[in-house]
Amino acid sequence: MLFAAVQFDIAWHDAATSRERATRLIDQARLPAGSMAVLPELGDVGFTIDLDRVTPSDAPRWAGDEARRRGIHMAVGYPRRAEDGFGRNECVIALPDGRMSVPYAKVHPFGFGRETEAYRGGRRLSLTRVGPFTACPLVCYDLRFPELWRLATLAGADLFLIGASWPAARQQHWRALLIARAIENQAYVVAANRIGDDPSLHYGGGSMIISPTGEVLAEADDQPVALTAPADHAALVAWRTKFPALRDVHRDLLGEIPVDRS
Repeated sequence: MLFAAVQFDIAWHDAATSRERATRLIDQARLPAGSMAVLPELGDVGFTIDLDRVTPSDAPRWAGDEARRRGIHMAVGYPRRAEDGFGRNECVIALPDGRMSVPYAKVHPFGFGRETEAYRGGRRLSLTRVGPFTACPLVCYDLRFPELWRLATLAGADLFLIGASWPAARQQHWRALLIARAIENQAYVVAANRIGDDPSLHYGGGSMIISPTGEVLAEADDQPVALTAPADHAALVAWRTKFPALRDVHRDLLGEIPVDRS
């Protein structure tokens, strides 16, 4: 199965321009039917706390239309204002027939970056069947919390999709943590980071696709790209069987989290 991490400069509060940039890159990648494209965090409006400007979002509808038209899967991030008045930083997977996964709300809003002023964290995981894989979408700052990834793995995840607005100032952390998450969970990781600038930060891209052994299958620089690499589910199963580290996890040392499945 072919995966693409779609890396581009998100136009600030401008969904139409951002989507045009993303779809142009997906077109250039010529993804075959059944492939998966992963877009950055809040991928059509940028990492914003101005919910009045960017909600309600029709990103799920747009992604469903694009996925159905192309016959691919698409993981897209968008803001949603919840009933409590605060936002949820969400990601949803659009399936090739246009159906949508159960949305995932970012569990760890980024307090250092003021995200907690406008957003509240989710309390659930969302797992979705994507070809032979069980995919778990996560969002940006979730990368720093390995317990969330481990709980997803124990629930059946073997593919992680992470969209991000990860600043260039901490690019070394981004790369190291992504590789670590792939190795420790013996899972594929497809990570799409944005490039360019918003009113506060500069973003360096560095999107990656990583194998369950920690091999970097593809890595971007700081230019627009739909970064692609194939993933082999049989090889993943073979590695988990050959080196069964996950069998030695002490489940009693971990907490609990509800899991939605689609």
